Amino acid sequence: MKLIGLPSSPFVRKVRIVLAEKKIDYEFVLDNPTAPGSQVPGYNPLGKIPVLVLDDDTSLFDSRVIVEYIDNVTPNNKLLPAPNRARTEVKRWEATADGLLDAAVAIVYETRRPKKEQSPAWIERQQGKIIRALEFMADQLGDGAFCMGTHFSLADVTVGTALGYLNFRFAEINWQETHPNLAKLYEKLMQRPSFAETVPHD
Repeated sequence: MKLIGLPSSPFVRKVRIVLAEKKIDYEFVLDNPTAPGSQVPGYNPLGKIPVLVLDDDTSLFDSRVIVEYIDNVTPNNKLLPAPNRARTEVKRWEATADGLLDAAVAIVYETRRPKKEQSPAWIERQQGKIIRALEFMADQLGDGAFCMGTHFSLADVTVGTALGYLNFRFAEINWQETHPNLAKLYEKLMQRPSFAETVPHD
């Protein structure tokens, strides 16, 4: 299988981390969907990354769809529990972290527009989403070793990906000082090869 995307994309990193945790080999194909001649629209009609192309040429897109497929394809290192309350809680963590990333990526794209075309009020609304998501995640984590308590799960993958992207693009948001429990979690996650080897870069 091959994964199409960019090292700077947090949603691509999320998938790469899951592939590493599940010990699945794949080809990483670099492709910017906004560049002329990109192959992404041919695999994903929405023209977005990541895209996972299976060996039979079936394409999967949206990181949530991809990581759930990957977790189900092999029994080792399960990241999602069976359908029950715990699975719903993991998916809530994922929705929160992905929502933070949606707001953060939206700000990045907005600030790349000409200054006179940018909307400060719209940027401020996205910033509010990031701050509230951080507060929610810190409150939910509490003193837990991991998001779901004592074991590593997809919740930690998504939260770690979100925190890593803030480090990458929003150094001015000092979330480590404001939320030391999240900082402790991220430090622990960065000791895993799946995180250490996928640090985002341009």
